[in-house]
Amino acid sequence: MKTEQVDVLVIGAGPAGTVAASIIHQAGYKVKVVEKQKFPRFVIGESLLPRSMEALEEAGFIDAIKAKGFQQKFGAKFVKGDALCDFTFQEQYTPGWTWTWQVTRADFDKTLADTVESMGVPVSYETTVTGIRFNGSDSVTTVEDKDGHQSEIAARFIVDGSGYGRVIPKLFNLEKNSNLQPRKALFAHTVDTRRSMADEPNRITAVVHKPGVWIWIIPFATGVTSLGFVGDPEFFEQYPGTDEDKYRALLEAEPYTRERFRDVELVFEPRILQSWSATTDKFYGDGFVLTGNVTEFLDPIFSSGVTLACVSAQTAAKLVIRKLKGEAVDWEKEYMEPTMQGVNTFRSYVMAWYEGILDTIFFKKDADPVIKGQICSVLAGYVWDMSNPFVKNHDTALKRLARTIELTDKLKSSSAIE
Repeated sequence: MKTEQVDVLVIGAGPAGTVAASIIHQAGYKVKVVEKQKFPRFVIGESLLPRSMEALEEAGFIDAIKAKGFQQKFGAKFVKGDALCDFTFQEQYTPGWTWTWQVTRADFDKTLADTVESMGVPVSYETTVTGIRFNGSDSVTTVEDKDGHQSEIAARFIVDGSGYGRVIPKLFNLEKNSNLQPRKALFAHTVDTRRSMADEPNRITAVVHKPGVWIWIIPFATGVTSLGFVGDPEFFEQYPGTDEDKYRALLEAEPYTRERFRDVELVFEPRILQSWSATTDKFYGDGFVLTGNVTEFLDPIFSSGVTLACVSAQTAAKLVIRKLKGEAVDWEKEYMEPTMQGVNTFRSYVMAWYEGILDTIFFKKDADPVIKGQICSVLAGYVWDMSNPFVKNHDTALKRLARTIELTDKLKSSSAIE
């Protein structure tokens, strides 16, 4: 069997894999990427966050992405009935990027993969990892191409950025269930000819449809808009018929989408994604590191997926470089802990969203601009800024703020009655 020698094998050609591959390659190491699918391929995660731009910039991808003309994104809007909360990234508390993109991931991911390939990193598509043997931190990975031909790749280190494929966790039984409730999404791309009757296209809109059920609306530069309903799987059972019947009934049931998307042309038939939340016991081992969705994928709300993928890959790549130089790396302190800091901050916001805590905060009239700016930083992906109390105390700050708002409103109501 043919064996190829590299310094680093990267599994997966999505954002996590390509960011890591680029940064390690720029440090002078021989890198190879293997990808199970053929690109371009569809995946959700279409709305980026400003913090991801720092990783994309270090990887050398910004110019290539700009050249594609993707829709720029300057904020996020939340809607519940007649109430509206609009966040503009210019308002954020943490210094950093104040804009990003909304992208069709098939085109975006191919742009990153093509760019890293143009740098001199080979990418083998339709190549499946079938086994990995470790000898200390060295490894030999067996792969199989689309024609069934097997070969081996010997590497000094492996970066697993395989996303939902979760290659190393599945091979070595590292998977465990997330503590988040299983949810389902029913979504499609729509030809959004009535976009002008609604809002500006330069932000994502999240609509509260019912308690625990929400809608994402992500406009692209092409005139197509991604629109999906997310909720408990049982919620969708009340709608009869095909997935398209259900989808159109849901569009009609929500006042915010009813007129704009009535009889809308669909780019593809509605698709389902469900039970996506998964995690693993540890994000590293002797000779490998897990990045992106392989570590933990939370939920579509707040668009954290690509940002966690890019930032975890950016951090991991620098540690891999140090490891290859012979330096000591404390993977627990330098990788696991900061990665979990980001994941857990977003987890607190995801849980607060579904519990209705963020409804109380977002839709409060006359919001404190300082607090709004601090929360805006989290929504921009700056979940590692420990000077922000809504990051440092992510597990308690939202609940305290919601209780304060409710108490204040109650006191005002009592005063008005008197």
